[in-house]
Amino acid sequence: MIIVDTALAGREAEGRPIRVGMIGAGFMGRGVANQIINSVPGMRLVAISNRHLAGAERAYREAGLEPITVGSVSALEDAVRAGTPAVTEDAGLLCACEGIDALIDMTGAVEFGAWVTLEAFAHGKHVITMNAELDGTVGAILQRRAEAAGVILTAADGDQPGVQMNLWRFVKSIGLTPLVCGNIKGLQDPYRTPTTQQGFAEKWGQNPYMVTSFADGTKISFEQAIVANGTGMTIEKRGMRGTDFRAHVDGLVNEYDVEALRALGGVVDYTVGSQPGPGVFVLATHDDPKQRHYLNLYKLGEGPLYSFYTPYHLCHFEVPLTVARVVLFGDAALRPVGAPTVDVIATAKCDLKAGTVIDGLGGYHTYGQCERADVTAGQRLLPMGLAEGATLRRAVSKDAVLTYDDVTLPAGSLAVRLRAEQDALYAGAALQPA
Repeated sequence: MIIVDTALAGREAEGRPIRVGMIGAGFMGRGVANQIINSVPGMRLVAISNRHLAGAERAYREAGLEPITVGSVSALEDAVRAGTPAVTEDAGLLCACEGIDALIDMTGAVEFGAWVTLEAFAHGKHVITMNAELDGTVGAILQRRAEAAGVILTAADGDQPGVQMNLWRFVKSIGLTPLVCGNIKGLQDPYRTPTTQQGFAEKWGQNPYMVTSFADGTKISFEQAIVANGTGMTIEKRGMRGTDFRAHVDGLVNEYDVEALRALGGVVDYTVGSQPGPGVFVLATHDDPKQRHYLNLYKLGEGPLYSFYTPYHLCHFEVPLTVARVVLFGDAALRPVGAPTVDVIATAKCDLKAGTVIDGLGGYHTYGQCERADVTAGQRLLPMGLAEGATLRRAVSKDAVLTYDDVTLPAGSLAVRLRAEQDALYAGAALQPA
């Protein structure tokens, strides 16, 4: 990304900044707003949409700007031309505004995110998404829609999937074959709830449900699923290996069977308690003995696996870099490369009674686990991204994996329709509930 800063400086000097709209102004969204407004020359955050107007206003004001409220596309376009930051509760205005070059989805909501993404495509807008939940549920079909619309849909730099993908691309570019893409966690407990995570959420000003999705494994499952789907990798087993490895990730080169990894085509995984946390790692091999000699000289060891890592992920600090990559160079940070290889499946967090309406991600009812996409299809397992709002037809025991046959899905759901389309396209048959 060394070339991005120069390109942005050029746009600033020319007086042609990239014009960005952001949808969602929660904790992370406010960070992105502040970053673009105060630290990214050559880019302007021209509008923010949020379901509560006060949140959008807060994002601008915390960054030192006073926005105006707009209620129509024409009013928004006038504000963009005048250089006046604008806020609205109607995300559709940002999608339709001709003065916006790209949109950032900061919502984390599957159903709403699906609508926003398609609406953006309909108006020729690129979408940079922090919505791994949407990507891990219907990313493949949305990628097809993006290609048809001639736009780019991509995950973001800074978030762990984007950091892994940048490292994966670097490792491949110097001639090695990545065999493990890994994420480093500090905690993994599938039974955490918004109640147990309330204190942490309050301390950092975050949403308890979102914090819970980090702790219970749902978020990392979505993150690793989209890395798998962006690289063609798979998983070793349901839920990934998830080793508790209280040492430096360099030591992981001794924990995997290289030939088994080759046979699988590479895997995504995570560790708990490893250093340097909270970073990411790639384990790779090299077939050339001459190059292995050099790698040993350069202190990467004798192989056959070599460890590469990034010791941090800086989330909102790097999101504007992805916007620049997309708008200026047509380069995506991370997107599906074809048929999904890994899904995230809904698993009961506790014993659930018939008639239960499943709550949101990071809630009290379910947690997500990675599973191979062919297994998900063959066993009609319920994607975690479709679980919210589904009604249980029968009782389900704690830790049981839910299936389509266990639930009645919400009527009229766009995400359900997109998932059925994706399954029909890539698995040969739609997996709609009976």
